[in-house]
Amino acid sequence: MFEFGRELRRWFGGETSPGPFQDGLTGGDGALLELLELDMLRTEAKAADVAAGRISAKDRPARQLEAAFVWREIARRTGDAAALRKAASHAEQAAAGVGRESRPRRWAAARCEQALAAMTGAALYGDEGLNAAADVALAEAQKAAGPALPGALALAARAVIEARKVMASGDRETALRAAGRFDAPIRALDGHARRGAVAAKLVAIGARVDRAELLSACGTRLKDTLLLRMALDGLTVAGQDIDPAFEPLTWARVAIAHGQARSALGELDGDVGEISEAVTGLVSVLEHISRDHSPLDWAQAQLAVAEALQMLGEAGDAARAYDQALSCYDRALMVLADQPLLPLRAAAAHSRVVCLVRRAEQTCDLESLAEAESSLRVELTLADPVKDPVAWAVRQLSFAQICEARAAITRRDAGSDAAVGIALSAALDVFAEHGLRGLSDTAARGLERLRVRAEQKS
Repeated sequence: MFEFGRELRRWFGGETSPGPFQDGLTGGDGALLELLELDMLRTEAKAADVAAGRISAKDRPARQLEAAFVWREIARRTGDAAALRKAASHAEQAAAGVGRESRPRRWAAARCEQALAAMTGAALYGDEGLNAAADVALAEAQKAAGPALPGALALAARAVIEARKVMASGDRETALRAAGRFDAPIRALDGHARRGAVAAKLVAIGARVDRAELLSACGTRLKDTLLLRMALDGLTVAGQDIDPAFEPLTWARVAIAHGQARSALGELDGDVGEISEAVTGLVSVLEHISRDHSPLDWAQAQLAVAEALQMLGEAGDAARAYDQALSCYDRALMVLADQPLLPLRAAAAHSRVVCLVRRAEQTCDLESLAEAESSLRVELTLADPVKDPVAWAVRQLSFAQICEARAAITRRDAGSDAAVGIALSAALDVFAEHGLRGLSDTAARGLERLRVRAEQKS
């Protein structure tokens, strides 16, 4: 999710550094990583490993940092825990090999890379403890680097950690305060960029997108058009200097965030045309990135298109939009099926069922609900809640929502409330244990609806 630290080797200012490793395709230039498809990126990572482990290496910590951010990029694109562990290990070794007192900026860059590996893990796997560990490392790096570029990076990354806390909860004022924390690091990064630090420009773009994603997520959750318009303004600025031919993944991230904010705003305003244009913009992302290039970015784009199509279906009562959305969910889940531990997979599976339920509610299609329920019952019979508790809980939640939808269509619960309550309670326990706030909230709202219905009947 985050592009910080891709060119740490360039960030040491006046400190001299030997030339980059020559074993790989990019020659150590992190700015070229976005152009590499995944297989080529893995080759690059192995070459970086060789350069970092070579006995004749003159500046081993610099080589280790190069290897760290290549492996971290692989983890970011694929969700591969082994790649992320390699990134964290290289970053830790780089920090250990640099003196904090004698080379503070270099040491700060290494600590930033350690923190970024932890933040990537938190974003992928939903582990809040990794964010806490990253914040400690970033505070140390910020203190050691001062106004140098790694210090600005650390300040921006700490704003991201705060933003993650606010996205799932908090009111408008809290969101605006969290967004304000990006102002200082963006100004600092822009200053470094004007003084010739090429990497600072990319990091500043990343910080602007992080701020916009915060505002967009809070605006969507709070149904606040002001926050969504602020997000769109920030994304317009962030996308001004990005060329999709040379920075395809950064461009895709900006375009996805823009499409999500625009479709959410269109939904709040009741503007079907705005949602349609958002869908068109999101589809264009899939023309610039492929599944082979970055599986998770491609899956994120598919999910964004699916969500926008679902909004279009709800706003325009278009069954075809729901069908297209379901196809997008299926394509995304083909990728996410390879990573069962990613919370994104659970969220995508749940969103697909929600889409199916919405379509059935609009068309009164009980047959589709019956087919979905039958499939879920088979999956629940075959699933092992011990090996994959989150997937099992998502199926329980989906089962409950299908039962609720049938009751709403037929206006008869057929005695299903008891089964729905058991399913929602079981799902809530698992989601809470795994820190899945969004799914926990959905299950809790379902239980609250059951409680209200029970009171109305009594």
